[in-house]
Amino acid sequence: MTIILIDYTQFYYREIAGFEVPAVITGKFVRIRNESTDYLVFSPEEFTKYHANIVERFCLDKGLEGGYDAEGKRYSIADRSWSVEGGGKFELDGNKKTIKLSDSSMAYGEFDRAWMGALMRALPEFTGFAVQIE
Repeated sequence: MTIILIDYTQFYYREIAGFEVPAVITGKFVRIRNESTDYLVFSPEEFTKYHANIVERFCLDKGLEGGYDAEGKRYSIADRSWSVEGGGKFELDGNKKTIKLSDSSMAYGEFDRAWMGALMRALPEFTGFAVQIE
């Protein structure tokens, strides 16, 4: 299965906020998948307040249809071949070369900690980073 990292950090800070990317970034992430691809999607807290907002943004970028539930707390992808496999929070410290993943998503549940730990250590974007899973 192909694994793709999508990180909205650069887009948010440089394109929307007009700032340099800070050394320490906090935010949320979700895992979204279909039959052939796993997407790990990171977003700074200033860009997407809720995990559902990350899923909505992903769908807009990929041209996927979806919508919020009646309470506005969960964004579901219309195409049932896609699923959201949990989420959590992250803290990335570029100076210390650390990334911490923790918590869970109220809308999508907990992330697979064993899978995520192994994945984070294998992604080239995090080479040289100490990965902490809580």
